[in-house]
Amino acid sequence: MNPKLARYAWFVLAWNVAVILWGAYVRATGSGAGCGAHWPLCNGEVVPLAPDSAMLVEFSHRLSSGLALVAVIALAVWIRRTVAPGYPARRAGMAAAVFIVVEALLGAGLVLFRLVAQDESLARAMVMPLHLANTLVLLACLTLTAHFLSGGAPVAIAGRTRTFGALLALLILMIGVGKTGAIAALGDTLYPARSFMDGFKADLSPASSLLLRLRILHPALGVTVGAMLVFGAGAVPLSAADRRGRLAKRAVVVLALAQVLLGFVNVWLLAPVWMQLTHLLVADLLWIGLVVLTASALARTGPAAVTNA
Repeated sequence: MNPKLARYAWFVLAWNVAVILWGAYVRATGSGAGCGAHWPLCNGEVVPLAPDSAMLVEFSHRLSSGLALVAVIALAVWIRRTVAPGYPARRAGMAAAVFIVVEALLGAGLVLFRLVAQDESLARAMVMPLHLANTLVLLACLTLTAHFLSGGAPVAIAGRTRTFGALLALLILMIGVGKTGAIAALGDTLYPARSFMDGFKADLSPASSLLLRLRILHPALGVTVGAMLVFGAGAVPLSAADRRGRLAKRAVVVLALAQVLLGFVNVWLLAPVWMQLTHLLVADLLWIGLVVLTASALARTGPAAVTNA
């Protein structure tokens, strides 16, 4: 096991979470068009010479995203050079490299096709959930990479099909919650409510935008899946010696409860930017915890890490 490589993998995961949060800030503040319909340049410049606030927000997000791309590719190369063939960290690292490229292309598409700022097209409503799903898969790959490099054993599904099926269902449902959350957040950005009751009436009005009428799906699905996570995670069998898995189990239960509470507070406060970012951060941490819990519950007994250096 290479401790430096493992620490770097966890750092890359944390960096990508920070980039995701900053991307949400770009969307919530309507700064997505800060660099115009130009990518990778910003208004035709490598470094904007006279940026306004929106341009600074968007350019800084592009810069942090570019560093994330480089960091993930470097992680995949480092793993390939030092980790023995057949070890799951190699596959997880290569998958992360693929999904970070897809992430960059989806971000570029949003900009080039002007699906940013105050755009309320159906195309944007379709691409945003796709972007979110790819983001979650990327985080899952990075989490598994760091987990395996830190001594996590390879997974084995044989004999654990019921546990595997239950955890896979929870992962898929969480992606569904994330997709509806992306739609709800977009609706909050484009059609901010003046009061809680005005927002509630807009959700139910047939005259409202489709984005607003779909917004109700997120809290409904979120509460349901939150309850499933609390009871489902608590029932996952784990080895008494698996400290990381047991920590992940407790984290999933606590974060699921916190996320439901934060969701209601977010709606009550009319989705201020700081609360949207807090809600998203807890969602990302909950997702990471569930991925670690899944890998731990399906861990194969025996030797874990095998590296060349």
